[in-house]
Amino acid sequence: MKSASSAGVWNLYTMERVHIMIRTLSLSLLLSATTLFAQYKTQPAGPVPAELAASAAGLLQKDGIKITGPGDKVLCEIWVRTSMPAPVKSAEDSMSMPTIPHGTILAAIRFPEKHADRRGQGVKAGLYTMRFSYYPQNGDHQGAAPQRDFLLLTQAAEDKDGAVNPNFDTLMNMSRKASGTPHPLVFSAWKDEADAKPGFEKQGENDWVLHTKIGDVPVAIILVGKSEG
Repeated sequence: MKSASSAGVWNLYTMERVHIMIRTLSLSLLLSATTLFAQYKTQPAGPVPAELAASAAGLLQKDGIKITGPGDKVLCEIWVRTSMPAPVKSAEDSMSMPTIPHGTILAAIRFPEKHADRRGQGVKAGLYTMRFSYYPQNGDHQGAAPQRDFLLLTQAAEDKDGAVNPNFDTLMNMSRKASGTPHPLVFSAWKDEADAKPGFEKQGENDWVLHTKIGDVPVAIILVGKSEG
């Protein structure tokens, strides 16, 4: 049977051990959170890929953006347009960039390994153009995004004319061919806040957003994420 003094020492020892365990756990959680929120970084990607059609490549900035993850593993490389196209009038609503002609190439992107869009749909490794579109107001996309602006991926090898802006149905079919499924490959995009800083940052619970500029227009594109809609 322990004496009162030895019991007191034992209790102090136990409490100290508990405090050490709590501090260790707190530090571990802090480091895990820091690692999570710093897992991606951006750096120059170099020139536009030679595989792009000349009419598409000529629209894009000469130096792209490379996004890397843990171990400097490349997530993707993206090249955005040099400037916005001439504006057009649109009858569409709930758009953050309503004056961009439908089907316009806004960027090209290369995934060195298999990726996924926000629907969890697989994106094969390869080079794609990213053309401007919007989701239809047919009730199937409620909650997909606050705005209807989207970029649809099409296979660069199949997208041979950057000067032509395909209509809605044509672009859907081009992107379905890239996905190999009945649904196109879609990446949410919108006109960004005027004071948004360029970079790649976490937004909300699931999304990582690229903040960049096309000409002097700030644009945001979700490149990693999960849709709840």
